[in-house]
Amino acid sequence: MNIQFFPSRRIAFYMAKTFVLRSVAVLVALVLILQTLDLLGESGKILAQPGNTDSDLWYYVSLRFPQLVARFLPFSVLLGTLITLATMNQNSEIVSMKAAGISAHQIIAPLIAASVAIAAFAFLFQELVVTRATAALNDWQAVEYGRLESDDGIATNAWVRDGDDLILAEQVTGTGAGTRLHDVSLYDRSGGRLVAVVTAERGRPAQGGWLLEEVERFDVGATRAVRAPSTLIARGIEPDQFTLADVRADEQDFAALRESIGDLESAGFPTDALRAGLWHKISGPLSAVLMPLLAAVAAFGLARSGQLFLRAVAGMGLGFAYFVVDNFALAMGNLGAYPPMLAAWAPFGLFLLIGETVLIRTEE
Repeated sequence: MNIQFFPSRRIAFYMAKTFVLRSVAVLVALVLILQTLDLLGESGKILAQPGNTDSDLWYYVSLRFPQLVARFLPFSVLLGTLITLATMNQNSEIVSMKAAGISAHQIIAPLIAASVAIAAFAFLFQELVVTRATAALNDWQAVEYGRLESDDGIATNAWVRDGDDLILAEQVTGTGAGTRLHDVSLYDRSGGRLVAVVTAERGRPAQGGWLLEEVERFDVGATRAVRAPSTLIARGIEPDQFTLADVRADEQDFAALRESIGDLESAGFPTDALRAGLWHKISGPLSAVLMPLLAAVAAFGLARSGQLFLRAVAGMGLGFAYFVVDNFALAMGNLGAYPPMLAAWAPFGLFLLIGETVLIRTEE
């Protein structure tokens, strides 16, 4: 029995090179088309802001382009595999390899090895580029493509609980003593009953609490509003509680997100959704390794039998089914219905078994 993992060096290099080139070509075509369509939809909003020019459009492209590359890289690997294997099958190259005694697993082994390198690149690209671009784009979109008031990042819709009271800051800028709250709402509650709603244009740390400025208090019982230049609230609430309340997994690299999860747990915040996002930072890029296995069904079977198209469709169906199940599991993890590890890794393990089963039952 032939237990060699790869076919000959020349065949392995030829297949890996063809696979990588076609995957890259598909990725470039997809990203260029999607970037163009996305820019057409957002350019009006960007240029509607006073002072924005064509340079801001290119800035948007520089932030959006890495997101599109990271999101559609696994799709491109799937389509690149299908194109490579279907073409080789049609040209009888697969038949020649099998006639030489090369097994189905050996045929796709060079593609899997190349996809491991692609997955490593995707992980590094996500950690070093995509997270920073996502954070910058989210901050910019939070001010509707206007000018940012701070270079320290913006947290949006930050909720903090102070006893029975709830505090909402539409925007949080700065860190530490320089933290600033914008469009603040305080829901004053007593025994679960709403007593008053306090709104303010801005707030800052002062005297162990938060000094709100340009304040309006609406008394629910008396149904009347009272204005005041300032008021002090939320004694004991630290600035980090506002910034931690808006931690997003896609804006931080693996190490930073892991540290943020520890801080959130210390502050008593739920972290299951972030833990699912943490482990998906590994399982997401690693999905590129699955694509050659799921699309391998397109490589086999006689092209003249008329089943090549059906096999290609079956391979595409398996690949897209993985993405559907992966997104569903991640959504369930965000809702707390699935444990974080299960939400991140179950789709990968399930489709690894499905791909192996299909390959063994049909070709080995």
